[in-house]
Amino acid sequence: MSRKVTKAVFPVAGMGTRFLPATKSIPKEIMTLVDQPLIQYAIDEARAAGIEEFIFVTSRGKSALEDYFDGAPVLEAALESKGKTKLLEALRKSDMDSGAIAYVRQREALGLGHAVWCARRLIGDEPFAVLLPDDVITGDVPCLEQMVDAYEQTGGCMVAAMEVPYEKTSSYGVLDIGEDHSSIVSVKAMVEKPPADQAPSNLAVIGRYILSPNVLENLNSMKIGAGGEIQLTDAIDAEISNGDGVFGYRFRGQRFDCSSKAGYLQATVAFGLARDDLRDEFATFLDDFIRMRDAAE
Repeated sequence: MSRKVTKAVFPVAGMGTRFLPATKSIPKEIMTLVDQPLIQYAIDEARAAGIEEFIFVTSRGKSALEDYFDGAPVLEAALESKGKTKLLEALRKSDMDSGAIAYVRQREALGLGHAVWCARRLIGDEPFAVLLPDDVITGDVPCLEQMVDAYEQTGGCMVAAMEVPYEKTSSYGVLDIGEDHSSIVSVKAMVEKPPADQAPSNLAVIGRYILSPNVLENLNSMKIGAGGEIQLTDAIDAEISNGDGVFGYRFRGQRFDCSSKAGYLQATVAFGLARDDLRDEFATFLDDFIRMRDAAE
């Protein structure tokens, strides 16, 4: 039987160069979708899945991220005195209990596998989740919660997966599928960023993982993989030969790739239209804008 997953790692050490100059002074994870930072969506998803301990792998220049999760008693008192209860409730979502959150530094940008390895002493010998805040996933049931329920059946390691066009497989870790049971697939191999003509499938790994602590031992080898980095995909792939099982999970929901400007804009539109307080005015603006653009053409 699989063990309960209560720890999660959030690799947030990247410099966010695709969003310069904004990320010169603001960590990318603090950039907002409507009025909530990317990292808050990931935290909310983790909490819904039963995560109790939150481990952030950071780097120099991320102090604003740490401040975000700190208490703000003066601001809270001001909102309370003015009766702004909705804003106060929204603000308190960012509060983290003492001892629930920890920060470790990744001193060199050596890849996702290395970032996860940096958290090894805080993870110990327990299964753990990894969430990449750049991947924002919406659904009736949060993605990691879906995976935790499926993990109860499978144990081993589990990765979130979705079909992508073959011409985009070179941007992802890709699964070589064994048995396919619709939402859950067994994995024969994982290949990091294969060219389209060499991809074993178009089922790509998305930024949610539930991993055995054995993966951390595999990362001890510091094996250099695709792109000259230490790849998490390679360390998970090694578990297939160990016989513990690696599984892909086709989650129910929509994923937005907020590591790209186009994906970030798409997410902003989708989240704006999903808000009851914004939908009508925003939809009217979009309709009018498209009509004016079409008329100008």
